[in-house]
Amino acid sequence: MKAALIESVGKVSLTTVPDPTPGPRDVVVEVAACGLCGTDLHILQGEFAPTLPIIPGHEFAGEVVGIGKDVTEVAIGDRVAVDPSLYCYECRFCRNGHANMCERWGAIGVSVPGGAAEYAVAPVANCVKLPEHVSTQDAALIEPLSCAVRGYDVMNSVLGARVLIYGSGTMGLMMLELAKRTGASGVDIVDINPERLATARTLGVSAAAGSADELDRPQGWEIVIDATGNAAAIQDGLGRVAKAGTFLQFGVADYATTATIEPYKIYNQEITITGSMAVLHSYERAADLFAGGILDPQIFISDRLPLDQYPQALDQFAKGVGRKIVVTP
Repeated sequence: MKAALIESVGKVSLTTVPDPTPGPRDVVVEVAACGLCGTDLHILQGEFAPTLPIIPGHEFAGEVVGIGKDVTEVAIGDRVAVDPSLYCYECRFCRNGHANMCERWGAIGVSVPGGAAEYAVAPVANCVKLPEHVSTQDAALIEPLSCAVRGYDVMNSVLGARVLIYGSGTMGLMMLELAKRTGASGVDIVDINPERLATARTLGVSAAAGSADELDRPQGWEIVIDATGNAAAIQDGLGRVAKAGTFLQFGVADYATTATIEPYKIYNQEITITGSMAVLHSYERAADLFAGGILDPQIFISDRLPLDQYPQALDQFAKGVGRKIVVTP
């Protein structure tokens, strides 16, 4: 089969590998669409993936074309979206309900071959059947949506909160859509990309600007979300949190990124600083939200490129051109 391959740091190519075979509790998925994500860039930079080379792609959906001998939950021909998370279910963190902190954490497309290929293997327990009205090629959006749902799980969100989001790429826009449905009294977005800000306005943001200084809110925001991973945005956002407010580090920063905090201010104003890592008990909920129409795929997916153009797609994503880019084998 054809597959994209991150061979080594900074090097990605197309290759041919043997078709996968399922284990007893696995399925083989013929991939219909695979989304590109910031994690893929980090892998290309030598971060996240435990070893290279690796077939990337952790946001994917497709049709079941092979099943292991002990699989009864799905049948050949079923259309599924795949939760990429791989946990050991044995370590302390798995046992206490924090499997995304698993000591042996892995993920399809990160530690084992992923969906940037014609076929991918996944545990049947990770597969969620798609209802008839959901397009398989659009369902690659479910995985990033599940990460956004997890982000809202960890915040001390209250009804009527004012929300500020840094970044109006795919993840920032997903956080916008969730904020609108979780009782926010207003949602503002900051981004330096005019095209992305225009998309935020299309989706109904309260205000969109190139800098938080343009948004007249000297008292700050009850919830501030960084969806960029950019050091300057993170530093600015930390200073915009209102008293008793929450700052969520949602964007994935490089390992070396740092920011300065003011411990007295955190203490005195009872500010919460928290993070959200990947998916946890949120994939099925995201699939239900997606089936209910929480996202418009025509807005969120800006480019659909053939798998043969995966290197070019990754380069386009790195340049910040477009929104969600998916490849279609």
